[in-house]
Amino acid sequence: MLLGCIGDDFTGSSDLGNTLVKQGMRTVQYVGVPSGPAEPGVEAGVVALKSRSIPAAEAVAQSLAALDWLKAQGCTQFLFKYCSTFDSTAEGNIGPVAEALAEALGAESVIFCPAFPAAGRTLYMGHLFVADRLLSDSGMENHPLTPMTDPDLRRVLAAQASGPVGLVKAATVWQGPEAIRAALAAEAAEGRRLVIADAIRDEDLMTWGKALRGMPLLTGGSGIAMGLPGNFALSGAAGHWTGQGGRVAAVSGSCSNATRAQVARHDGPKREVTAEEVLGGLSPREAADWALAQDGLPLVYSSAEPEVVKAAQAQHGRERVAAALEGFFAETARALVAGGVTRLITAGGETSGAVVEALAPEALEIGPEIDPGVPVMRASGELVLALKSGNFGAPDFFAKAARVMERDA
Repeated sequence: MLLGCIGDDFTGSSDLGNTLVKQGMRTVQYVGVPSGPAEPGVEAGVVALKSRSIPAAEAVAQSLAALDWLKAQGCTQFLFKYCSTFDSTAEGNIGPVAEALAEALGAESVIFCPAFPAAGRTLYMGHLFVADRLLSDSGMENHPLTPMTDPDLRRVLAAQASGPVGLVKAATVWQGPEAIRAALAAEAAEGRRLVIADAIRDEDLMTWGKALRGMPLLTGGSGIAMGLPGNFALSGAAGHWTGQGGRVAAVSGSCSNATRAQVARHDGPKREVTAEEVLGGLSPREAADWALAQDGLPLVYSSAEPEVVKAAQAQHGRERVAAALEGFFAETARALVAGGVTRLITAGGETSGAVVEALAPEALEIGPEIDPGVPVMRASGELVLALKSGNFGAPDFFAKAARVMERDA
């Protein structure tokens, strides 16, 4: 294994795996830290954790355990992957995890680059944009668990980290890899080991990849991985994908703008589930039985408007509502698969994480891309998944995912 990756959620980890496979790297996504060695021939290993919203100390411990396993597989470079909207709180977990990994690897400079231009995420002068909006005006300010109200990632990261935060500007990136390396050295000399990395085009990410050759640690969204495979001698055998037919269903616990538009666009059978219903004892089996009785692509969702979410959180508590919905969709997914569903689509990072933990596959094979950042993945012999981050995907994502899951590639 050459490249070791640690993802702080399952959708982001599959996004990263998709990027690496597209660049020709044989990649396997692992669900948690494996108990045994990787199979021979894996060039990039992605250890997917559900550590984005847990206490920082727990996230650090899980990430260091993943690092130890990846080091034991022979990896020479490591990537800590988080969301392209830098989802975090004032306490972390991006800063604490990155600093712990840096200490363990003796990294003198660590970049932070969530840019993913294909999905509308760009970084300029240290400020994160989502399409033509600053992060703080993109809908992410209403995220139920990690509201992002400041687009200046230097300030966001500084609140979580123990040291000062630097910046490599886009104008430097456009001068090429040597200019980047010189800028990183200058930041480190001034005591700024943690550095925000501007990138507004795919070309910028490829330049960053060349500049990062030989550096032990980097952090970012999946886009920063675009240029990394070119730094390694690869086998050229990223794998072959066979599509999966059979019954299909979708569950959604995301309240993002993109997912709400996708739910509204979906013209198949759909059933809304509210937080009050779940807290009141609504059975996941009942929701699954409803879906299994439908034709086409049934959708069970709890993707409410921000005001509705805030009201439920105010009444019942943020953590209680989140845990109840995650548990509900996890058990619904388990019942759907037990009922014969072979193509399962999930929307929302926390929802997808809960679903994968409930289904408990050891590893996920990366398949073809549905929309930028969202691949199909095989969890077992006849079960394939599509794990969509809340803000990702075109308006017709659910129907498109069902089609792509059936295709060979």
